[in-house]
Amino acid sequence: MRGTASAPGRVNLIGEHIDYNGGTVLPAALSVGVTVELEPRDDDRVLLVADQYDDPVERLISEEASGDWSDPSVGALREARALGLINAGASLTIRSNIPQGAGLSSSAALTVAILKAARAAGGVGRPDDQEIALAARRVENDYLGVPCGIMDQFAVAIAKPGMAMALDTKSLQYDLLDLPQDHTFVVIHSGVSRKLTDGRYKTRKIECDQAKAYFGTDDLCHLDPDAVRSSDLDATIRKRALHCATEHRRVLATVEALKAKDTAGVGDLMNASHVSMRDDFEMSLEPIDALVDDAMSAGALGARLTGGGFGGCITALVANEGKDDWLYELLRLHPRAKFICGA
Repeated sequence: MRGTASAPGRVNLIGEHIDYNGGTVLPAALSVGVTVELEPRDDDRVLLVADQYDDPVERLISEEASGDWSDPSVGALREARALGLINAGASLTIRSNIPQGAGLSSSAALTVAILKAARAAGGVGRPDDQEIALAARRVENDYLGVPCGIMDQFAVAIAKPGMAMALDTKSLQYDLLDLPQDHTFVVIHSGVSRKLTDGRYKTRKIECDQAKAYFGTDDLCHLDPDAVRSSDLDATIRKRALHCATEHRRVLATVEALKAKDTAGVGDLMNASHVSMRDDFEMSLEPIDALVDDAMSAGALGARLTGGGFGGCITALVANEGKDDWLYELLRLHPRAKFICGA
């Protein structure tokens, strides 16, 4: 039986690189997303047709990742087979309007959509969406070799557009929060693309692991920032740990600001988050810093890099009144940048 499923992209409003360090994150689902049609096969072939690529791809489900765009699909189907949702290979038709390399979880949305389509094809109610998210993370970690946390998969498997998800990545408990009605989190692609598999994301994970070994904890986010600052840890590793400890606290403060409808407070926390990503985690780039600075100069309450870093998108908190003028001015200053959507 054929199965069809969709999954949204996500923007992380605040809380980068702390989902694998015991922190709380605040992603929001977007209106852009991925739709997958899956038809199980009787053989071990995988046939892929995707609207973002010109040529179809044929592979075997037994193949290891090779750096091809089809790797996430193959990995998701291998996981679907391990879960008993399909018995062999499958034919996939993929439609997506999430820009690749934008930091909006196109890979997570794809793997989640494939797993949900396989569940639909099997006509079963399990695994549930939380289990789907965990399976999609296994695809990233074990098949693709990306040492990501659970945020992206959880957000795209469970969250709905128009709401943010405050997710405790240690306990996996979450709250859904309404986004402001009179302001929009605008997502702008910087024009600089990146891949999580290019090594820099993995380097940051290794640096965090070194900090964990030093402090004797898996939860860098729960360290006292003053204790991190006063440690004799290597300066670079100390900065990575300091970002985790302070970013976690910024997320918790942002959750409270959203509940209190304190949009100015949210904006201030976003700005502080970008400074930490730029200076302590060193995951930003000059073109992105310039885009953030100009977003603020044009009238945003807050602006920050979002996603894994080293390219991709920013998100800016902008009043609905005057938003079009703000966007026009920002894109005039940055012709390589592109409006993606609002949350």
